[in-house]
Amino acid sequence: MNNYQLPWETKVYRNRHGRGVRTPMFGTRLPRYRTRSGFFDDLVIGQIRRLRGAWPELIGPLQFAVEDVPPSMPAPWEPERRIASQAFAASHGAPARIVLYRMPLQGHAHNRIDLQFAIRDELVLRVAELYARRPEEIDPDWGMM
Repeated sequence: MNNYQLPWETKVYRNRHGRGVRTPMFGTRLPRYRTRSGFFDDLVIGQIRRLRGAWPELIGPLQFAVEDVPPSMPAPWEPERRIASQAFAASHGAPARIVLYRMPLQGHAHNRIDLQFAIRDELVLRVAELYARRPEEIDPDWGMM
Protein backbone atom coordinates (compact mmCIF):
# COMPACT_ATOMS: atom_id res chain seq x y z
CA MET A 1 0.00 0.00 0.00
CA ASN A 2 1.30 3.47 -0.92
CA ASN A 3 1.27 6.05 1.91
CA TYR A 4 2.07 8.98 -0.38
CA GLN A 5 -0.60 11.68 -0.74
CA LEU A 6 -0.76 14.47 -3.25
CA PRO A 7 -0.12 17.93 -1.74
CA TRP A 8 -3.67 19.13 -2.36
CA GLU A 9 -5.11 16.04 -0.68
CA THR A 10 -3.14 16.35 2.56
CA LYS A 11 -4.71 17.83 5.65
CA VAL A 12 -3.58 21.35 6.43
CA TYR A 13 -2.91 22.28 10.01
CA ARG A 14 -5.17 25.11 11.11
CA ASN A 15 -4.41 27.29 14.06
CA ARG A 16 -7.05 27.98 16.69
CA HIS A 17 -8.39 30.98 14.74
CA GLY A 18 -8.97 28.90 11.62
CA ARG A 19 -6.57 30.86 9.43
CA GLY A 20 -4.28 27.97 8.62
CA VAL A 21 -0.98 28.18 6.84
CA ARG A 22 -0.05 31.57 5.42
CA THR A 23 0.87 31.60 1.74
CA PRO A 24 1.69 34.37 -0.72
CA MET A 25 -1.30 35.97 -2.38
CA PHE A 26 0.40 35.84 -5.77
CA GLY A 27 2.71 33.34 -7.43
CA THR A 28 6.48 33.68 -7.56
CA ARG A 29 6.43 33.90 -11.36
CA LEU A 30 4.07 36.85 -11.47
CA PRO A 31 5.49 40.38 -11.93
CA ARG A 32 4.19 41.54 -8.54
CA TYR A 33 6.54 39.11 -6.81
CA ARG A 34 9.64 40.88 -8.18
CA THR A 35 11.16 43.40 -5.82
CA ARG A 36 12.90 46.58 -6.92
CA SER A 37 16.27 45.12 -6.00
CA GLY A 38 15.50 41.92 -7.91
CA PHE A 39 14.49 43.92 -10.97
CA PHE A 40 17.71 45.96 -10.68
CA ASP A 41 19.77 42.75 -10.49
CA ASP A 42 18.04 41.45 -13.62
CA LEU A 43 18.92 44.64 -15.51
CA VAL A 44 22.55 44.40 -14.41
CA ILE A 45 22.77 40.75 -15.46
CA GLY A 46 21.27 41.61 -18.85
CA GLN A 47 23.85 44.33 -19.46
CA ILE A 48 26.72 42.09 -18.36
CA ARG A 49 25.56 39.37 -20.75
CA ARG A 50 25.32 41.90 -23.58
CA LEU A 51 28.84 43.19 -22.90
CA ARG A 52 30.20 39.65 -22.49
CA GLY A 53 28.79 38.76 -25.92
CA ALA A 54 30.64 41.69 -27.51
CA TRP A 55 33.87 41.54 -25.44
CA PRO A 56 34.30 38.06 -23.92
CA GLU A 57 38.05 38.54 -23.35
CA LEU A 58 37.50 41.78 -21.41
CA ILE A 59 34.39 40.92 -19.40
CA GLY A 60 35.24 37.27 -18.64
CA PRO A 61 37.90 37.87 -15.96
CA LEU A 62 35.92 40.63 -14.17
CA GLN A 63 33.75 40.18 -11.08
CA PHE A 64 30.56 42.21 -10.67
CA ALA A 65 28.68 43.12 -7.51
CA VAL A 66 25.63 45.15 -6.55
CA GLU A 67 25.35 46.92 -3.22
CA ASP A 68 22.55 49.11 -1.95
CA VAL A 69 24.56 52.23 -1.06
CA PRO A 70 28.19 53.29 -1.32
CA PRO A 71 30.34 53.20 1.81
CA SER A 72 30.09 56.35 3.90
CA MET A 73 33.81 56.93 4.30
CA PRO A 74 36.02 56.76 1.21
CA ALA A 75 39.21 54.78 1.48
CA PRO A 76 42.41 56.82 1.82
CA TRP A 77 43.64 55.75 -1.62
CA GLU A 78 40.45 56.83 -3.41
CA PRO A 79 41.11 60.21 -5.03
CA GLU A 80 37.50 61.07 -5.81
CA ARG A 81 34.10 60.13 -4.47
CA ARG A 82 32.01 57.95 -6.80
CA ILE A 83 28.35 57.68 -6.00
CA ALA A 84 26.91 55.30 -8.62
CA SER A 85 29.69 52.73 -9.08
CA GLN A 86 33.31 51.87 -8.44
CA ALA A 87 35.97 49.86 -10.22
CA PHE A 88 38.69 48.05 -8.31
CA ALA A 89 41.78 46.91 -10.20
CA ALA A 90 43.12 43.40 -9.76
CA SER A 91 45.60 43.07 -6.91
CA HIS A 92 47.27 40.33 -4.87
CA GLY A 93 45.57 37.50 -6.72
CA ALA A 94 42.07 39.03 -6.52
CA PRO A 95 40.41 39.72 -9.88
CA ALA A 96 39.27 43.15 -10.95
CA ARG A 97 35.83 44.08 -9.63
CA ILE A 98 33.07 46.49 -10.58
CA VAL A 99 30.53 47.44 -7.91
CA LEU A 100 27.24 49.16 -8.79
CA TYR A 101 25.29 50.99 -6.10
CA ARG A 102 21.57 50.38 -6.55
CA MET A 103 19.91 53.21 -4.63
CA PRO A 104 21.83 56.13 -6.19
CA LEU A 105 21.18 54.76 -9.67
CA GLN A 106 17.49 54.17 -8.96
CA GLY A 107 17.16 57.61 -7.36
CA HIS A 108 18.36 59.41 -10.48
CA ALA A 109 16.34 57.36 -12.97
CA HIS A 110 12.86 58.57 -13.88
CA ASN A 111 11.63 55.25 -15.27
CA ARG A 112 12.82 51.75 -16.13
CA ILE A 113 14.32 52.80 -19.46
CA ASP A 114 16.40 55.51 -17.75
CA LEU A 115 17.55 52.96 -15.20
CA GLN A 116 18.59 50.51 -17.91
CA PHE A 117 20.61 53.19 -19.71
CA ALA A 118 22.20 54.36 -16.44
CA ILE A 119 23.29 50.81 -15.63
CA ARG A 120 24.69 50.37 -19.14
CA ASP A 121 26.63 53.64 -18.97
CA GLU A 122 28.08 52.88 -15.53
CA LEU A 123 29.20 49.39 -16.52
CA VAL A 124 30.77 50.58 -19.77
CA LEU A 125 32.49 53.48 -18.00
CA ARG A 126 34.02 51.21 -15.35
CA VAL A 127 35.13 48.55 -17.87
CA ALA A 128 36.77 51.27 -19.94
CA GLU A 129 38.43 52.65 -16.79
CA LEU A 130 39.85 49.25 -15.85
CA TYR A 131 41.28 48.63 -19.32
CA ALA A 132 42.41 52.24 -19.96
CA ARG A 133 40.18 52.66 -22.99
CA ARG A 134 37.58 55.17 -24.02
CA PRO A 135 33.98 54.17 -23.23
CA GLU A 136 33.04 54.62 -26.90
CA GLU A 137 35.46 51.80 -27.79
CA ILE A 138 33.64 49.40 -25.47
CA ASP A 139 30.12 50.45 -26.47
CA PRO A 140 29.53 52.92 -29.33
CA ASP A 141 26.12 53.80 -27.83
CA TRP A 142 27.64 54.88 -24.51
CA GLY A 143 26.14 58.11 -23.20
CA MET A 144 23.26 58.08 -25.69
CA MET A 145 19.68 57.26 -24.82
